Amino acid sequence: MRRALRRRLSAAMGASALLAAVPAGAAAAQTRAPGAQAGAAGAQASGEPIRLAVIEGFSGAFANAGDSVWRNLAFAVDRVNARGGVRVGGQPRPLQLVRLDSLGQVEEAIAMLRKATDQHIPFVLQGNSSAVAAALIDAVSAHNEREPAKRLLFLNYSAVDPSLTDERCSFWHFRFDAHAGMRMSALADALAQNRRVRRVYLLNQDYSFGKQVATLARQMIAARRPDIEIVGDELHPLGRIKDFVPYAAKIKAAGADTVVTGNWGNDLTFLVRAAREVGLAADFYTFYGNGLGAPAAIGEAGVGRVRAVAEWHPNAGVPAAERIYLEFRQRLRDPRDDYFNMRHVVMIDMLAAAIEAAGSTEAALVARQLEGRTHRGPPYAATMRAADHQLLTPLYVSVMERAGPQAGEGAPKYDLEGSGFGFRTERFVDLQSSARPHSCTMRRPAG
Repeated sequence: MRRALRRRLSAAMGASALLAAVPAGAAAAQTRAPGAQAGAAGAQASGEPIRLAVIEGFSGAFANAGDSVWRNLAFAVDRVNARGGVRVGGQPRPLQLVRLDSLGQVEEAIAMLRKATDQHIPFVLQGNSSAVAAALIDAVSAHNEREPAKRLLFLNYSAVDPSLTDERCSFWHFRFDAHAGMRMSALADALAQNRRVRRVYLLNQDYSFGKQVATLARQMIAARRPDIEIVGDELHPLGRIKDFVPYAAKIKAAGADTVVTGNWGNDLTFLVRAAREVGLAADFYTFYGNGLGAPAAIGEAGVGRVRAVAEWHPNAGVPAAERIYLEFRQRLRDPRDDYFNMRHVVMIDMLAAAIEAAGSTEAALVARQLEGRTHRGPPYAATMRAADHQLLTPLYVSVMERAGPQAGEGAPKYDLEGSGFGFRTERFVDLQSSARPHSCTMRRPAG
């Protein structure tokens, strides 16, 4: 088994080395329809590329989530390069993504981090697992202490365990997604207003993030609606369950009228598909029910019943963000790949601005420019809180509806992944209101 693991790691690292030489524009071109042009980064920003290592599960149980991240990041990077790249010391330099496959596992992620440090890549990006993110925070901090001349920053776009910016906070880590407490607070407010909700079942993935979602849901529902009964609280193995019918049947047997879940990727898609198969007529309050196959899997049963929470969604009615979203859709080879997270655009734009303000790619200098920085341009305003490196961002709770002109007047304009279903805003939380207290005691480097 160990020999097989070494072979897989060797293959993944070899593939990463090949991709390290791919310009960001060429990487983004992989998402485009045939004939579409890549950003002309080479003509406008001809200096040495600024490399960004993307450590993610591009194979394994959550490969679809990894590929979605890659499309989003490639698009965000290409936007910066198309407008001239990042100016450092008077020279325009393009951003360049380096694809490092962690297989979605902690050990492989640490191996990929070593590869990034061996190549002197100054920025590491990851998000699709809070367990992986926690390990990377520790490993990056240890590396930066050990080799201060080769320090790097860790930019987190979706690992939302609150502890990562609370007791585990690090000067070298910045989170660009609302954490689970912020998201659950918005969901709980929406749930409390739904008078249909009487009996709730909590079903989540068995790791740090899923446990946090369950704990937060219990606390926040009790505070807002003490009349609601929690009829089930269950954790399941992460990324290992292919048949969720037994779980859906158990939820139905418990008499639950509502499911609260932080599941993502195939763990969410398979769950909602199973709910449909057993005829579970429940409301779903989710973190990620608006993409990666979930709307199509839910189908008609989700109309008016499935909620999701995010920093933005295609029918939010923000013209500047909508233009960015349409540009992304135009570049896709397959329109079903249109799951889009606007936070990737905000993250890359804020990083580019911080590098330019620092006049350097040195980790500590860029970190100090990111601290307290506010992004004021499109798609939305967001502020990186200096005290804990948590991005304060607006949040939307949206509900699933039939979408498109055929759905009638007042229906959401855009459907998701060609499913015929989209989401409309049910609750909006501005960035000041989305902020929550933190317990971070930040240790900053002397130099």
